[in-house]
Amino acid sequence: MVKEIGRKVIAQNKKARHDYSIEDTFECGLVLLGTEVKSLRLGRASLIDGFASVENGELWLSGVHIPEYTQGTWTNHAPRRIRKLLVHKNELTKLTAKLKGSGNTLVPLSLYFKDGKAKVEIAIARGKKAHDKREAIKTREADREVARVTSRGSSGKSGKSSKRYEE
Repeated sequence: MVKEIGRKVIAQNKKARHDYSIEDTFECGLVLLGTEVKSLRLGRASLIDGFASVENGELWLSGVHIPEYTQGTWTNHAPRRIRKLLVHKNELTKLTAKLKGSGNTLVPLSLYFKDGKAKVEIAIARGKKAHDKREAIKTREADREVARVTSRGSSGKSGKSSKRYEE
């Protein structure tokens, strides 16, 4: 069997980047059942309601929906079960130290295969207020407008006639 190389993204949590300001990210391994891996290989998962927590010195992922494998039998998994995350002990101590701050939480950003192994990228995040979200949208639209104007200027599509060809 050919070993997989590279990174294949299964699911991303775009809403997390909108609702939270990301402070730091970590890559974690996942403890999965066989039917969960097969379902992920089909590219089916949702991170929308997911969050991570530290309990009894271990890191757990909750609320992530991995649908049942269609060809699974009685060995199928529960779609929203709590899954253990695998991190090094020093990373776990960093996580717990940063979570001590008020308003911080752990959210999953993406779920992917890296060299054939399932990984999840979690982030230490702080919730945004409504005015922060509006401000982020304004700055993003302003950046798009600046990029649009500069690309028009460099391509010569400004709407005015060009005098380059007059000699």
